[in-house]
Amino acid sequence: MPNIIVTSANKGIGYALVQTLAANSANTIVALARNLQPLQQLQTTHPNVIPIYANFNQTNFADTINHIAQHISHIDALVNNAGILIKKPFVNLTAADWLDSFTVNFFSAVQLIQQLLPRFAPSSHIVNISSMSGFQGSTKFAEMTAYCTSKAALSNLTECLSVELLPQKISVNCLALGAVQTQMLQTAFPNYKAPLDATQMAAFIANFVLTGHQFFNGQILPVTLSNP
Repeated sequence: MPNIIVTSANKGIGYALVQTLAANSANTIVALARNLQPLQQLQTTHPNVIPIYANFNQTNFADTINHIAQHISHIDALVNNAGILIKKPFVNLTAADWLDSFTVNFFSAVQLIQQLLPRFAPSSHIVNISSMSGFQGSTKFAEMTAYCTSKAALSNLTECLSVELLPQKISVNCLALGAVQTQMLQTAFPNYKAPLDATQMAAFIANFVLTGHQFFNGQILPVTLSNP
């Protein structure tokens, strides 16, 4: 029975991913979020979903990890999906904007991986959800510098950890997502209609989480149909 942790799981791609994974009752999904109400509602029909509070604007996850340990004995997969987009011209970005962007998009993943490391099973899989905006050589867009650079850092972390965690038989991969119809996309591109919705992208991610480590390690894989 795979135990899978999904971060920022209460909306958008994260919520759709929990729904997709929970459809197979053999999976146990620990769904981390600040707003637990949507996940608690989902739990009424999918008891294999375990909602647990987590604040991705900070990096001390001791309480969250203690709650996780009460429900699962080991981890087979971790999906670092948490993300924040601050859309501002570069000259207007404050130190707080940069700190918020990197805390949620990068350091929360760093700290969760580090603090959960003793609980990963052999042959487990860490999947970092990045963005095409942080993919080297991709088209970049104005007013998204903090988001792009923090997601690029997450991609680079993937390559580094795939080497460092190899002795523990933990695979680490990164999916650089293109446009998906979510609230975040609407913030970035209000008049743009994405070719995929959250449910469609979640179906791909779910399959990759469960099987991708059989074929990839340390890879940053673009998953996109469009630009943006």
